[in-house]
Amino acid sequence: MMSAQRQPELPELNDADVVRLAQHGDAAAFERIYRLHRRKVYNLCLRMTGDRTEAEDLTQDVFLQLLRKIDTFRGESAFSTWLHRMSVNIVLMRFRKKPKAETPLDTIINPEEESRTLPKEFGQPDLRLNGVIDRITVQAAINDLPPGYKVMFILHDIEGYNHDEIAEMFGCSVGNSKSQVHKARLRLRELLQNAIGRTRHRHRKLMRGSLGLRRLKYICEHANA
Repeated sequence: MMSAQRQPELPELNDADVVRLAQHGDAAAFERIYRLHRRKVYNLCLRMTGDRTEAEDLTQDVFLQLLRKIDTFRGESAFSTWLHRMSVNIVLMRFRKKPKAETPLDTIINPEEESRTLPKEFGQPDLRLNGVIDRITVQAAINDLPPGYKVMFILHDIEGYNHDEIAEMFGCSVGNSKSQVHKARLRLRELLQNAIGRTRHRHRKLMRGSLGLRRLKYICEHANA
């Protein structure tokens, strides 16, 4: 007996069709969205928090929120962009719920600083940070930034949000966003310079140790000459 003709499977559908199916409660479609976007959402959460366990928790929060809110997606932007913004907002909400001493977002967004003259490099990529030292050291320095600075820096210089978008997320002015990104760059540059100094110091110690070993070897070899 011939088996019934198989129905079209999700892989044959485009992204918009999959989203529409998920909006109508199709579990397989939502599972596909999860598989396609989980890694990107996790990486974003990890960059913003610097903590793998917290990034995992936040990723779950994002997709739980998506399950509840996917029907609000209207297609006015790419679905990935919409999900990305949702992820950022969920991370920011998590930060705001933490004690101020641990994550002082409110204390670094200081309206009084908006009236100060902004340096010329505001809003421009900080080219002085490019190619200074290896990527691992740069990532470690970013993780060492104060949480609020780190979020602003990641959103603008890594994720590519403009200052208007960041200001809307934080409920602050564009000038304030520029100020905080600039401060984050200054602090990052200081951390990188310190890292370079430590690396050079270790290198000099290794070189001195290597020279000492060669000198000792030479003395031993020629002791009976």
